[in-house]
Amino acid sequence: MIDETAAEIEQMQTHSSSIVAVKAARALRELLERDFATVEEYVRSLERNSSALRRAQPSHASLFNTQHEIVERVREGGFGTIDAAKAETEAAIDDAIDSVESAKRGAAENAVSLLSDGDTVLTHDYSSTVVEAIERAAGEGRHIEVYATEARPRYLGRKTARTLAAIDRVDVTLVVDGAAGHYLEACDRVLCGMSSIVDGTLYNRVGTYPIAATAAELGVPMSVVGASEKRIDEGFVFENEFRPSAEVLREPAEGFSVGNPAYDATPTRLLESVVTESGIERPE
Repeated sequence: MIDETAAEIEQMQTHSSSIVAVKAARALRELLERDFATVEEYVRSLERNSSALRRAQPSHASLFNTQHEIVERVREGGFGTIDAAKAETEAAIDDAIDSVESAKRGAAENAVSLLSDGDTVLTHDYSSTVVEAIERAAGEGRHIEVYATEARPRYLGRKTARTLAAIDRVDVTLVVDGAAGHYLEACDRVLCGMSSIVDGTLYNRVGTYPIAATAAELGVPMSVVGASEKRIDEGFVFENEFRPSAEVLREPAEGFSVGNPAYDATPTRLLESVVTESGIERPE
């Protein structure tokens, strides 16, 4: 199961970084069913499998943080029996999952204050936290118009559009990525998720940077929403992923190459705010 989960994460079949972190944490429960000769052997196995899960998607700070927290709790526990080490592992997994899920809810709750009745919002890619924020605002009686970019080449924006279209008081238009600048002039705000924020740089689905730059030029405030664990200052190095050319072009590329990066880097100075479960922060 751990190997299968790592392969799934690597192929990005799970699109939300928070969902990835939860899925990876749950995968470690497989070790609780295995037999080990010593506590040391068990801890080494935990470290090795956790490392494999982290390597599957090195761009996700939430995955890095949750796996680090689980392993460190067990590594530093000094347990005398394997059963005790496994019990701590199970508790650490439960705590990590609860932390991710409660942080997502808290970030979404805080983002609702940014949405007023009648607002027009542009969003990019698919963020379960952004969707929850818009759903909560609509549930409080606010009417929201949303422009959702396709987020090519995997078209995750289509999932956003379909999900939001099912919510009362939300009107959705799916737009091609290249048209974001055209629609931004009609928007009151850009609202996006985040994969990670490292040392003043937002890493998110490719296409985020040009949207942020255009929004700044037009004076449209942009906010990113996510759990605070996606912000990290040390111990984590963002690694971009270059996806297969087949996602962009079905036929072979003859005489030219295809560039397909998964993420781009946006200076947080272009953002009006970063919204987490801890509150709304204005980047310097």
